[in-house]
Amino acid sequence: MNTVQDNQASQNIGSLARTLPGQVVLVLQGGGALGSYQAGVYQALHEAGIEPDWIIGTSIGAINASLIAGNVPQNRVSRLQEFWKRMEQNPIWSFRDVFPGFNEKLSYWSTVTSGIPGFFRPNPLAHAGNDYPLGAERAGYYSTEPLEQTLTELVDFDLVNKCSPRLTVGAAHVRTSEMRYFDSRDCELGVKHIMASGALPPAFPAVRIDGELYWDGGILSNTPTEAVFDDNPRKNSLIFAVHMWNPSGAEPTTMAEVLNRHKDVQYSSRIASHIARQQQAHRLRHVIGQLAARLPASERNSDAVKELAGYGCPTRMHVVRLLAPQLDRENHTKDIDFSPSGIGQRWDAGYAHTRAVLDRSPWTGEFDPLSGVILHEQMEVMSAAAE
Repeated sequence: MNTVQDNQASQNIGSLARTLPGQVVLVLQGGGALGSYQAGVYQALHEAGIEPDWIIGTSIGAINASLIAGNVPQNRVSRLQEFWKRMEQNPIWSFRDVFPGFNEKLSYWSTVTSGIPGFFRPNPLAHAGNDYPLGAERAGYYSTEPLEQTLTELVDFDLVNKCSPRLTVGAAHVRTSEMRYFDSRDCELGVKHIMASGALPPAFPAVRIDGELYWDGGILSNTPTEAVFDDNPRKNSLIFAVHMWNPSGAEPTTMAEVLNRHKDVQYSSRIASHIARQQQAHRLRHVIGQLAARLPASERNSDAVKELAGYGCPTRMHVVRLLAPQLDRENHTKDIDFSPSGIGQRWDAGYAHTRAVLDRSPWTGEFDPLSGVILHEQMEVMSAAAE
């Protein structure tokens, strides 16, 4: 790139940063191997000079979030690359040219039987019988001790707890079935908090924090955008909500399609209805503010009206939804597709989708003054062939 192009690129990045309508929030779903899509999303943001002020993640989303928050900006992409390189499951033999899709099947069975070095390994005692006393912190088909070592090597938790960016991870409280968001703004986060957010039963055992057991937050809320909407105080925000599970899909006609669609329905977390309710609630908050402003000063300054007006909120939140593509021959095992091709295709898709969104900057322009939550859908979903 020549000097003129360099200057033009710098001007474009600066111009884009000036159009951001508030704090930048990156919301990352759970989804196992599908999480490489999130890494591509972050890379595109990083290259555009946009760093998140707040990252909220569940499960693999919490892991990716910790890799970003726990490293200085210039090292974040390389740390994500190193983590996902460690996750690759390479079969000993390659049949890619002879039997299309067979390598992916080999990768799947290798993951099931042997685990992923640096992530999880089989727990043989889990097969000793359903009533065998494993203990609460070992009751899982796999051990995640390798993940603890990996995160300790790749994440600087002292940096995480400087809260720049703020990091929030979701986990499910085992005894009460309540969602718990561990937030670096409010408490000190460590490797156990990240592991708890990804402790998906029955594969992985629960993780104990402050005497209590936690499972993967995705079993309660796999799309933790609610943490932004419920934050106190609320702020104007540009929210990049990164989704790996498709909320819409065709009617399944085979058992393989049933299993695949079931996972999408289960883990997409009813995001459309959640957004619709938040749009209604924030519209009412804006309406309250408009009504209060129309009252005479004598009424507006009364204690009763001040209390009622306090339910209003002038903040505006732009939600940009990014959706991972369906790959060729994808099935219900996609969340443990740690094959190099699967990881690479999803990473590239996340990068391309985000670049396209940044080029459009849909949050710029005029909007209904009563709209407090504005949803921007991804306009184009890349097919596997396009990738």
